[in-house]
Amino acid sequence: MIKAIIFDLDGTLVQTEPLRALSHARAAVELSPDSLTEAEVIEACKELVGVARLETLQALMEQFGLEEGARARMAEFGADSPLEAFLHLDERIYEVMLSDPQILRDTQFAHSVALLHEVKRMNFKIGLATMSTLAQTKQVLRALNLERMFDFIATADDVRRTKPDPEIFELVARALAVPADECLVIEDSYSGVQAALAAGMWCIAVPTPFSGQTDQIKQLLDERWVVDDPDKLVQVVQQMLAERSKD
Repeated sequence: MIKAIIFDLDGTLVQTEPLRALSHARAAVELSPDSLTEAEVIEACKELVGVARLETLQALMEQFGLEEGARARMAEFGADSPLEAFLHLDERIYEVMLSDPQILRDTQFAHSVALLHEVKRMNFKIGLATMSTLAQTKQVLRALNLERMFDFIATADDVRRTKPDPEIFELVARALAVPADECLVIEDSYSGVQAALAAGMWCIAVPTPFSGQTDQIKQLLDERWVVDDPDKLVQVVQQMLAERSKD
């Protein structure tokens, strides 16, 4: 029986992935010695959906040869490494985007937010497991008026290992005092689904057009639990809950 629902944030409750990709792209273009375009970086980011930001920036720095440009900005940011300078530049750009609540409200996923309210009404324990920082998470939840919807929130600040490692989901389950096999995770990314399954949890995925990971996710989950039509998310969750109630 399912007793807890655990939501991802970026790409699941709110479509911040394109915003993140854009901040990565603008930072990369600033650091690039070549005629790099934002579109090239955004396309590369699609292969890194669900990966922690630091790992994403490391991959982008290697792919587009940004280390020299980032090294030249280390003093500006008081950074100890080129990667840290890239991170600070990216944070500065992303924070400007997040400072506009209307941008966040315009990018929320209505189907997932509706599900969140429905399971809250049904008195499930509710957790949030996100690779965003705590400060960024609070900013997003405040803009969407969702701050009080969760019984426990775990962010990138709380774990050492990122998705697809199951650490963050295991942390949420412990905090909610619910066994892993009684938790249902709502995710959008391949790495997020991997993490949920590695934690021994049930999972329903709602892949986004931005990530383009639907086929990969269907290799991990029964197709019934991969939601191609977001408007059917609540219906699919109800089906999962009904099946698990017989366990």
